[in-house]
Amino acid sequence: MDSAAETTDGYVPWSEVTPDAARRLLVAAVEAFAERGYHATTTRDIAGRAGMSPAALYIHYKTKEELLHRISRIGHDKALEILETAASGPGSAAERLDAAVRSFVRWHAAHHTTARVVQYELDALAAEHRSEIVALRRQSDAAVRRILADGVLAGEFDVPDVPGTTLAVLSLCIDVARWFSTAGQRTPDEVGTLYADLVLRMVGARPAAGAGPQK
Repeated sequence: MDSAAETTDGYVPWSEVTPDAARRLLVAAVEAFAERGYHATTTRDIAGRAGMSPAALYIHYKTKEELLHRISRIGHDKALEILETAASGPGSAAERLDAAVRSFVRWHAAHHTTARVVQYELDALAAEHRSEIVALRRQSDAAVRRILADGVLAGEFDVPDVPGTTLAVLSLCIDVARWFSTAGQRTPDEVGTLYADLVLRMVGARPAAGAGPQK
């Protein structure tokens, strides 16, 4: 479910990448990195999967690491967009947390091959690129932390340790990319619904002070 032609929630994977040859190489790199790992993958492997020569790869990407950085940047930008949209959206803290987890998990399941590379190959990046991606991850952390802090302040959540709970929520969601399979019994939407319910239970979600009974 990670092909460049597929759409999920209106998102066309790698539509940001042009021209077509550069996009084909990037899709091939995602598949190779997910299957073999970054370090075990060669530029020849990537070019072969894209139906191109190794020399053609260097026209678009100077190094294998540049490919990984492009993949990681696009993936982390999308993850941050999902979480920021939910955190800044309407509704109670519980409703925003539900939306954040549901959307974040759904993306990690629907694009599990891409997400595995984005989330688990961070250490293979060059130092300057790793710092850039770590900064994006901190912004994602801040978005979830903001929702949790709002919920505590409103009396909706029982969370003694907001930073620790933020880490637990994000880790739970990200891990979906590691185990999700299209051959499994649940769809990305179903996994998103399940995890949203689990996280709301984790934080002891209850109606905001002054709110009516939940239906």
